[in-house]
Amino acid sequence: MYSVLVILAVIIAVMLTFIVLIQESKGGGLASSFASSNQIMGVRKTTDVVEKATWTLAGLLVVLSIATTYVTPQLKDSATIVTNMTTAPVSLPGQGQNPAPAAPAAPAQK
Repeated sequence: MYSVLVILAVIIAVMLTFIVLIQESKGGGLASSFASSNQIMGVRKTTDVVEKATWTLAGLLVVLSIATTYVTPQLKDSATIVTNMTTAPVSLPGQGQNPAPAAPAAPAQK
């Protein structure tokens, strides 16, 4: 389920990117190319459709993002790697099989 939601979110994000690029900006955008052919939809209707598509895709992306957080796979064991880590005793050089000789005692002062 998690993978399906992530794939849908990526597809919607790509579609949203293209819809935003189509929108009419100060420079005209791709929606302005529909101004010359006023056969099916006028410029105003094209802008309405693009704007509705933008808001719809943005809303779907928000809903999918929130749904994905609830479906995120969780660890079955609540312990982490750090709490499960065991440490082996460390043997320093010179502390192998033969123990190091004891340090000589300090001379007694009289």
